[in-house]
Amino acid sequence: MNQQQQQAIDYLREENRVLREQLGGSRLRLSDDQRRRLAVRAKGLGRRALTNLATIVTPETLLAWHRKLIARKYDGTAKRSPGRPRTQDEVETLVVQLARENRSWGYTRIVGALSNVGHNLARGTVANILKRHGIEPAPERGRKKTWQEFLTQHWDLIVAADFFTVEVWTAKGLQRFIVLFFIELSTRRVEVAGIASMANGLWMNQIARNLTDSIDGLLTGKRYLIHDRDPLFTAEFLSTLKGPGVESVKLPPRSPNLNAYAERFVRSIKESCLEQLILFGESSLRTAIRNFVAHYHSERNHQGLDNLLIRPEPDHVTNTGIVQRHARLGGMLNYYYRAAA
Repeated sequence: MNQQQQQAIDYLREENRVLREQLGGSRLRLSDDQRRRLAVRAKGLGRRALTNLATIVTPETLLAWHRKLIARKYDGTAKRSPGRPRTQDEVETLVVQLARENRSWGYTRIVGALSNVGHNLARGTVANILKRHGIEPAPERGRKKTWQEFLTQHWDLIVAADFFTVEVWTAKGLQRFIVLFFIELSTRRVEVAGIASMANGLWMNQIARNLTDSIDGLLTGKRYLIHDRDPLFTAEFLSTLKGPGVESVKLPPRSPNLNAYAERFVRSIKESCLEQLILFGESSLRTAIRNFVAHYHSERNHQGLDNLLIRPEPDHVTNTGIVQRHARLGGMLNYYYRAAA
């Protein structure tokens, strides 16, 4: 080392001391990058030279930083995840789908189904996926059935029932009438089974006999009747239905959403018809309901049925002929069609 190099080193050491004095007693905080840079330079000097040169940190600290750099270089933890690698999202979604659509399938059955479509998973992996999604093992999962699953599996065999009330002007003043109707879920076909100012068990029993008539009863060939806990659904009424094999499905209290199709019909008939009329006498009520039900079946498009009619006329859609209107209840309910040529 020549004299000029030594003078440069002495200057840098003195400059370092001046900067340290500016900091006072404050601890110098270095970033990871700054520690790395110092450690790289320190290794080339050795402990003896560092003892004379290092003023920011001790030689031991500099060498410790260097050892950490070496350890980090050969440490693969940053590239590893604990345990087995997570299953691809697409495969995980498929596992959940298989479990939810097949409630009785255990882990082994799901593993087999996955292998059919090119995915090879272990039973433990399937179990962990289902656990993450809060899905129970097959025995518990198979014993429980969602409301939607019940409806889907028995769609063509279910009829729902409900009541609604209407205020009618009579000779005695304003009087409340009760209407009982039934709706076939698969077709949305509705049958108004009874209209009365005083509903009781005898009235309900007669309706039950009409519904189960072997020739034209609405419940003939059906298996389930969904209804709420109204006391008019008496034990005798339900017993009459059970004779030909119709089972009562009593809904939990305050659960109108479980009888959504019936609730929707009530809303439709009230908003589109009954709430738009001032009804005088029972006959006017029956006329209004009869016209709405006819319109509902043959002239009203239903979004739940792909915006089609429940009972379309054969070849009713044509591009020829004059467009005409069929009006009910003074034009309250309208249906437009083309007259036959």
